[in-house]
Amino acid sequence: MSETQYAIELKDVKKSFDGKEFVLNGIDLQIPKGKITVIIGYSGTGKSVLLKHILGLLQPTTGSIKVSGKEITEMSEDELTGLRQHYGMLFQYAALFDDMNAIGNVMFPLKEHRRKMPKAEMLQVAKDRLRDAGMDPKHFNKLPAEMSGGMRKRVGLARALALDPEILIYDEPTTGLDPVLTEMVDNLIVSTHNLRKGSTSIVVSHDLYAAFRIADHVAMLDSGRVLLHGTPEDFLNSEIDLVKRFVAKGVRKELQPKGNE
Repeated sequence: MSETQYAIELKDVKKSFDGKEFVLNGIDLQIPKGKITVIIGYSGTGKSVLLKHILGLLQPTTGSIKVSGKEITEMSEDELTGLRQHYGMLFQYAALFDDMNAIGNVMFPLKEHRRKMPKAEMLQVAKDRLRDAGMDPKHFNKLPAEMSGGMRKRVGLARALALDPEILIYDEPTTGLDPVLTEMVDNLIVSTHNLRKGSTSIVVSHDLYAAFRIADHVAMLDSGRVLLHGTPEDFLNSEIDLVKRFVAKGVRKELQPKGNE
C-alpha cells in the first residue's frame, strides 16, 4: 500500500440507486492513518452505504475514493479482493459461523487467504489473536451458542485481526448491548488500537457518547453529506443546530477523555 497521511480519502462521492435521489450527496472525508475515527449520524443518513463504498462493495455514481493513496473506483474485482485483505471487519452482531468454535472462526480467513500457511501456524495465529482480544483460553473450543455476548464480540474481533489488517472497521459494535457490555466493547476498541501501533480504526455508530470516549476524530453525516468532521471538542463547541441537538441527546455533561495507554 502506498504511503500517505490518510488511510482513506473520499472526494465529492455521490451515490444514487435510482438516478434521482442521492443517498450519498457529495461526501468529502479524510480519515487519518493511525487514528480512531468514529462516523456517526441518525438512521438513514448514509452510514452503511458509505461503509460499503469504503470496502469496495459499492461503486459511487461519481467521485473519488482512495485507500492508502490508491484509487479503488478504478480497481478490478481481483484487485478489490486483494485490497480487502488490508481490512479487518467486526460486524454488528459478530456474524460468527454457528458450526465453528472460536478457534475455527478465527482460522477461517487464514484458510481462505493464507492457503500456504501450515495448519500449525494458523492455529497459533488464531490463539494469539483470541488472546489479543481478551479471550480466556478455556473458551477457545466453545461454539457461538455456548458463548456470552461479550465472548462473541471478542471472537469476532479476533477474526477481524487474523490477517493483521492495516485498517479495522467496526459496524455499529454496541447496538443492542447493555451499558456494561457497551463500555467493555468501547474499551476493547481502544486497547486493540493501542496494541497495534500504526493501525487505523473506523467505527460506524449512532452512539455519540461512546464516540466521544474513544475517538480521535468524529465525522457526522446528515442527508448524505458530512455535516461536521473534527475532534470531540469541536462537536461540543459547535454552533450547528443539528450537532447541538445530537450532542444534547447523546452526551453526558462531563466529557471523559479517551484513554491513551
